[in-house]
Amino acid sequence: MKRLKDKEYEEYQQYIYYKMHGYINTPDLLELICRMNENDPERIGRQILEMTGRLRNEHVSHRTNDKHRQFVIRALRRGETELLKDFLYEAIFVPEGTEPPYRDILEKPELRVYTDDFGARKGDNCLVADFGGKIVGAVWTRIMDDYGHVDDETPSFAISLYKEYRGQGIGSQLMVKMLELLKWQGYERASLAVQKANRAVKMYRDFGFKTVDENEEEYIMVCEL
Repeated sequence: MKRLKDKEYEEYQQYIYYKMHGYINTPDLLELICRMNENDPERIGRQILEMTGRLRNEHVSHRTNDKHRQFVIRALRRGETELLKDFLYEAIFVPEGTEPPYRDILEKPELRVYTDDFGARKGDNCLVADFGGKIVGAVWTRIMDDYGHVDDETPSFAISLYKEYRGQGIGSQLMVKMLELLKWQGYERASLAVQKANRAVKMYRDFGFKTVDENEEEYIMVCEL
């Protein structure tokens, strides 16, 4: 079997992304668009123009207020999976006034489930925020027995950004794109666990996540797709 070069692999992933989102005009897709619009030329044209506009703007999602540079949301590349450990560490909630844990906490089995052999299992998806060539945030999902596990058909969320890039809308854009991706993949819902004291609780609720269970420290939340 031919081994793909990194560029070829990236182009293949881009093709899959476009196909999944209906951006590749195959005969079947065009026939579907015509049927959905009752063969009305005006309605068909309007939908195709809308799809074209979405495609042109798909990867530039937000312009920050302070640095006046655009970031791009894209799929994690094969050679970047080790970065997930950095973002997993950044995702650990540290209550105000307490010291962050040592980095070797990532070796605990309950945390390794988020990153071990990422990309090899069903439900493994990762999108990153690329800020001028630097990855500054990531959102990833996996069907795993983690803190937010609800069943074996529901992907669990993990999301984090480097501190200096928080509060700029990047996390919200990552959430939007991942929820869209999971919906197009046919998943019915997604889940996560979040510390009750974490300010991100409000953001998750804004995106449609609802509390389905809780313990002393955490909410278990689910978003119906």
